[in-house]
Parts: sequence; structure tokens; C-alpha cells
Amino acid sequence: MTDTTTPDRHAPDVVDALTQDHHEALDLLGRIGATTDAAERRDLADTVIAEVVRHSVAEEMYVYPAMSSHLSDGADTVAHDKDEHEGLERIMKDLEGVGGDDPRFDDLVTAMSDALRHHASDEEAEQFPKLRAALDEETLVGLRRKVETAKKLAPTRPHPDAPNAELFHKLAGPGVGLVDRLRDRLSGRSTG
Repeated sequence: MTDTTTPDRHAPDVVDALTQDHHEALDLLGRIGATTDAAERRDLADTVIAEVVRHSVAEEMYVYPAMSSHLSDGADTVAHDKDEHEGLERIMKDLEGVGGDDPRFDDLVTAMSDALRHHASDEEAEQFPKLRAALDEETLVGLRRKVETAKKLAPTRPHPDAPNAELFHKLAGPGVGLVDRLRDRLSGRSTG
């Protein structure tokens, strides 16, 4: 007898991967507030910064071009999201410069949490459902694979003065990522 039921769940796609990234980053930010150990707080902040930078670069390389092409309000949506990424990058750059016991540290973690929560909410409630409606499952799964590959090569540190553009990330991103990972190793910085 052949099973003719269809699975309730599609293959993990780009929306699943990016949503998971959001939740993991917000969880890491929440864990910072749960410890008073300055070194652990700094380590958690470095990890979340690296993950959010990788996520943002991969989105700008592959997801935002798809949104621009396939959503009726895609260009405006992408411009809005890039502005939010720039704001996050500036907060992360400031956060990189303070120790886990610095009084500004908690304020910057709160600012990053608030900005990321807002950005994730916009994407998950409005943009991702539109993207799923506009693209077939195979394309969405293919985008997930591209995003996963891009995250492996992406920078691990915020570069707020670098262009937030697909072409820049595709041409310069792997080189910047290599330099960042070398800096991470030399400084002993944890990046997940």
C-alpha cells in the first residue's frame, strides 16, 4: 500500500532559516542580561554581533533582491530594511567598543534588542509571508542554501560605513569576512 498523504511541513526554506536566526539572536541577547560575569557578557555580545552581521549580509545578497523583484512594494520594503540594518550596524559597532562591565554595555544591548526585535517583527509578520506567497517552494529552499553559504563567508564584525548593497557583499564581502575571521582569531574573540 502506498502512502498518499502529503507531509504537513515543507522543506526548510529561507524564511525558516532567517526566522530561526532572529530567534537565536534575540535569545543570545536575552542571555546577556541573565549573567553578571563581564567576560561572559562580552563573549555573548561578540557571538550575537557576528551572527547578526552574517545574517544581514546574506539577506542583502540574496533575499532583498528577491523581494525587490517579486513583491509589489519590494523596492520600498528593501530600502526600509537596509535602513534598519544600518541602524543595527551602528549599535553593534558601539557595542563592540565597550566592555561587559561598562555602564553603557546594558544600554547598547537593550538598543540592539529593541532594534532587532522591531526588524524581525516586520519581516516575520509582513515581508516573509509575502515572499512565501510570491515564490515557489523550490526557489525558497534554493534561497536558503544560498543564504547558508553566504553566512559562512560573510564578515563577522559590523562595518557601518560599507555599502549595504548586494554587489558590494558579493564582491568584497568574502574578503572582508576573511579579514574579520583573522582578526577574531588573533584577538581571541568568540564568534560562534
